[in-house]
Amino acid sequence: MTKKIKKTSKSSDTIEAISKISKAISSDLYLEDILKLIVTVTAEVMNSRICSLMLLDEKRKNLNIRATQSISEEYINKKPLAEGEGVAWKVVLQNKPIVIADVTKEPEYKYKDIAIKEKLISLLCVPLAVKGKVIGVLNCYTSESHKFTSTEINVLTSVANQAAIAIENTELMVKTKVIQEELETRKVVERAKGILMKQEKLTEEDAFRRIQKYSMDRRKPMKEVAEAIIVAHEMR
Repeated sequence: MTKKIKKTSKSSDTIEAISKISKAISSDLYLEDILKLIVTVTAEVMNSRICSLMLLDEKRKNLNIRATQSISEEYINKKPLAEGEGVAWKVVLQNKPIVIADVTKEPEYKYKDIAIKEKLISLLCVPLAVKGKVIGVLNCYTSESHKFTSTEINVLTSVANQAAIAIENTELMVKTKVIQEELETRKVVERAKGILMKQEKLTEEDAFRRIQKYSMDRRKPMKEVAEAIIVAHEMR
């Protein structure tokens, strides 16, 4: 009877945790806050000593810690994992979870000295994947030897998938915003060019160069310069 209550409680905690993460993803929280919430809630549900989320930097070809609930400065400030280094990179390349019984005895584990200091033993590392593309990993460490169950692996995989969606949505929003700003700038510059061509009898190329030169000389964005030209024209 006691065991059943324990299982129900654990299951209830898991559902509540995933619900919290889902609500955070659909909220107007900043990405950093969402990722912090994910690792904090996951650490509680998984009874983890340290939970961390690492993201892939495609330009530098390394994995960086982006969020953790740990307050250990050594762990937080440890160097990024270079391409192909450590267990995390293996997870990225294979796109499947990896369980390590004892990281201090694992040949491929990179930071054994920090693991010993922080009393990290068992590790469950799962990929953050969006449409088959791995963008990072979610790590879950225990302070005692622990055999991760298939349920725990599925829970962490579910959380990792939610995190990946949050990251993708944020990146898409940023890209969309940048594209919109570029289009708006182009429209304003085109209009300002037309005004200069008509007023100053300039070619399209010369009108553009004049706006560009003014922008560089005054260290002002081209959109701001173009808007000033339009306002001056409308005030005539």
